[in-house]
Amino acid sequence: MTEATLSRARAGDEVAFRELTDPYRRELQVHCYRILGSVQDAEDLVQETLLAAWRGLAGFEERASVRSWLYRIATNRCLNALRDSERRPKEVRRDLPPPTRVTEPLWLEPYPDTMLEDMPDTAPGPEARYETRESIALAFVTGLQYLAPRQRAVIVLRDVLGFQAGEVADMLDTSEASVNSALQRARATLDSRAPRAGRERAPLPRSPEERELLARFTDTFEDGDVDGIVALLTQDALLTMPPEPLEYQGHTAIHEFLADRFATHRGRRVRLVPTRANGQPAFGHYIEDGHAPIARSFGVIVLTLEGGRISGLTRFGDSAILRLLGLPRTLPL
Repeated sequence: MTEATLSRARAGDEVAFRELTDPYRRELQVHCYRILGSVQDAEDLVQETLLAAWRGLAGFEERASVRSWLYRIATNRCLNALRDSERRPKEVRRDLPPPTRVTEPLWLEPYPDTMLEDMPDTAPGPEARYETRESIALAFVTGLQYLAPRQRAVIVLRDVLGFQAGEVADMLDTSEASVNSALQRARATLDSRAPRAGRERAPLPRSPEERELLARFTDTFEDGDVDGIVALLTQDALLTMPPEPLEYQGHTAIHEFLADRFATHRGRRVRLVPTRANGQPAFGHYIEDGHAPIARSFGVIVLTLEGGRISGLTRFGDSAILRLLGLPRTLPL
């Protein structure tokens, strides 16, 4: 940032304002997504952030960088949105097999990998504890949604972005002691939900190992081969369907769930269309229409991999995310 650019922006030059803020737009969206769990809500909040920054530019005192100032605005806009939110489902579906657990409903969407490609190469601060890839993974973002709003903000600002405690306290208009206390509680909650120790690392994206596993999953899923799908899973694999608060864990529970679901469309063709979300392999799920030569979208499945097996299947049924993932609503057959 140059003083000349800042002066021009303060004088009402929109081009200068974009020069100040455009470099941070994508990382701000990812930041809001981590806190909110929704790509669409995150984009709305970034728009609000930039509008607030434009209106408040005269009050920017340059005690912090433009980047830190924007993060302050974005974080507080996210906290306001969470306080005002009434998005959670009111009822649990009753037409599904008994789950392993019933948990708190989560409002969650996958984040398209194509939207990560233009992320700036901004190194996190020295306080960061998570790598960028780990901090966008579905398991991490899901874990964040179980935290109280302020705890989400603190752990993302401290452990993902690496801001210092004093900087975070200033952003949230609180004390360092309050930040450290919220961080301690957030870490404890995330640690309690973390995968068991000793898990194998996932294959590298698009590696031969990953391609082989995904090809086997595609074949078995499209064939409706429940036994074949379950054979690809880790023993403690977890199937979830946000925002439904139902979890199916382990071979027996997942086998029962899949058998029940496949029975509802027996005789109709199934197609999987590959995509990627949250740095993980994903598929558009399509089922043949009974009255037309097309397959209609039945949601998106994101896989979590461990070694040469699948440790998580997360299904999203909201059709609004298809466009973001480059998927059509229907496929010709």
